[in-house]
Amino acid sequence: MRVHHLNCGTMRPVGGKLIDGKPGLFRRAELICHCLLLETDSGLVLVETGVGTPTVTRPVEWLGAGFVRLVHPDSDDDLSAPTQIRKLGFDPADVRDIVLTHLDLDHAGGLVDFPHARVHVHDRELQALEKPIDRKEASRYRKVQFDHGPIWRSYRADGEPWFGFDAVRELDGVPDVLIIPLAGHTRGHAGVAVDTGDGWLLNAGDAVFHGGELERKPHIPLALGFFESYMQTEKTARLDNQRRLRELVSNNGAEVTVFAAHDATAFERLSQRSRL
Repeated sequence: MRVHHLNCGTMRPVGGKLIDGKPGLFRRAELICHCLLLETDSGLVLVETGVGTPTVTRPVEWLGAGFVRLVHPDSDDDLSAPTQIRKLGFDPADVRDIVLTHLDLDHAGGLVDFPHARVHVHDRELQALEKPIDRKEASRYRKVQFDHGPIWRSYRADGEPWFGFDAVRELDGVPDVLIIPLAGHTRGHAGVAVDTGDGWLLNAGDAVFHGGELERKPHIPLALGFFESYMQTEKTARLDNQRRLRELVSNNGAEVTVFAAHDATAFERLSQRSRL
């Protein structure tokens, strides 16, 4: 399997090092939408979609005025998944399957760009979209992003153990890709694990917001940590899964590479490694 690392949406909130941890306070921070394009024997598979091409021409309608005002997403077609897939020499129509960590607008906003692909997601996340338990849960999902009628494939939390995580599921028709339930950020949040043939890649989505949370002494920039807590749905589950992810990195880091979906530093490192 060949893996391509794509950034399908750059966000530039104010706050500098309070957001991304890099030097400089009076600048815009940089967060990205880390997606994977997998070349498999059964076709192209996309892990996450980023914010989607409608962000280029109608960002407020697509992402919401509050999100646009807060994070200042780049309106750049070069960052869209279809454009990047074409530059790699593929036809976006050949993406047959999409695997999502969850359905927040910066992870599922590009589903509309692949209307004929099957969309694999945790069952609890699809329930949250279709039957939210309260107004806060309902408000995090942008219904306009799903009006085209995605072809859903949902999975319950059962399956074979994987590096200490009890509930995983191999996807229907997508070998070597697993959904790892990591509730907390949303109630159906999951990681997506990919067997590259040379070790595992685990897109932890928003189970962690910053790579520092995976270290033995976890840390996160102040403002980003506040936002992470504000956006959580299940605090206890989130903290427990972060602890388990740290244990995974500590005990099995040679076999499993874990990254946070919005960590630009991890994206740069993994992108360079994949090109070697």
